[in-house]
Amino acid sequence: MRLSIDHRTVYRFSEPQSRLVQMLRMTPENSHDQTVARWRIDVDCDAIMRRGRDGFGNAITMLYCEGPVAHIEIAVRGEVLTSHSDGVVRGVAEVLPPALFLRETDATPRDAAIAAFAAEATDGADGRIGRLHRLNRAFNQRFALDRARPQPGLSASEAFRRTAATSRDLAQMFVVAARSLGIPSRYVSGYSIVEGSLRPTPHGWAEAHVAELGWVGFDPCTGRSPQEESVRVSAALDASGAAPVAGSRLGEGDEEMDVAVKVSAAQ
Repeated sequence: MRLSIDHRTVYRFSEPQSRLVQMLRMTPENSHDQTVARWRIDVDCDAIMRRGRDGFGNAITMLYCEGPVAHIEIAVRGEVLTSHSDGVVRGVAEVLPPALFLRETDATPRDAAIAAFAAEATDGADGRIGRLHRLNRAFNQRFALDRARPQPGLSASEAFRRTAATSRDLAQMFVVAARSLGIPSRYVSGYSIVEGSLRPTPHGWAEAHVAELGWVGFDPCTGRSPQEESVRVSAALDASGAAPVAGSRLGEGDEEMDVAVKVSAAQ
């Protein structure tokens, strides 16, 4: 499948900023199951951009912009060819051992209620991969999908007490549940047509480590593994570590952020 992606992020500041430094995790990479046909990142101000990698091995672009800056638009456009993989992640450089992804974070803390849910959902399942698929379906059946922008700072524990969840929250809950079963799991940020062509944020899902297969993707939004409809960009312990934009600014005042993502199957 050829997926066309248009991702725009606009920051507006109540007072001009003296300097902006942003880390952009917005660049997918080639793997066995996705090939980047074209990709570019543009900004509407004078800026220096340098490519690199973060501590999880994700491709990043560091953006440096000297002020005064009243607003900035970051526009990402491209096309990626994807193929069926049964969710198995192949051809991706791994810089950290799977055991690291048993670690909890503020957004993905250990939670007794989620652990109990995971134990009940996977009772009687055959093998690790069987438990993970059953867990994925259980989250899909328990929560209605919330297509709104995720609430900032909402942890997996807090999200579990609700009846509807965004893709970010579903993925983080899955991560907590899998770790409670002793299975390394991580959050993945990317693009997908699962929730429709227009979205307020990139899509999120999870990956869990299975010894005989390596890392395998699970998307609680669908209850199955991500396939040709998804483009993988970055992975981390939680959503904040895989955020498309993170950084700092030097200046007074408040900021507003607008995000629009359009993903479609190119003809």
